Amino acid sequence: MLYSIICKDRVEKGQNNSIASRKPHSIKHMARLKQLKDEGRLIIAGPLSKADGMDTSIQGVSGSLIIAEFTSLEDATTWIHNDPFYINDVYESVEVFPFKQVLS
Repeated sequence: MLYSIICKDRVEKGQNNSIASRKPHSIKHMARLKQLKDEGRLIIAGPLSKADGMDTSIQGVSGSLIIAEFTSLEDATTWIHNDPFYINDVYESVEVFPFKQVLS
């Protein structure tokens, strides 16, 4: 079954975005997403920009969206709770929902 994982980034006081806190953990985070892709389970994933425009290094990031296949809600929740961004407090909050793909 598909699950959507919606993550909101933590923004430290005095900062306007979370890019600095993401950077040290990005390689491991991306490796986990690549593994999902290689397993044929990843539908889509990417950062949520703070403003119009695709250059998140300029606009900033407000979070992440991941839609992937997992065996259960518990499995999807466990997966995101083992992500480097979650473990290292990049994410302020995470919500996981069963997702029904109607159109593609």
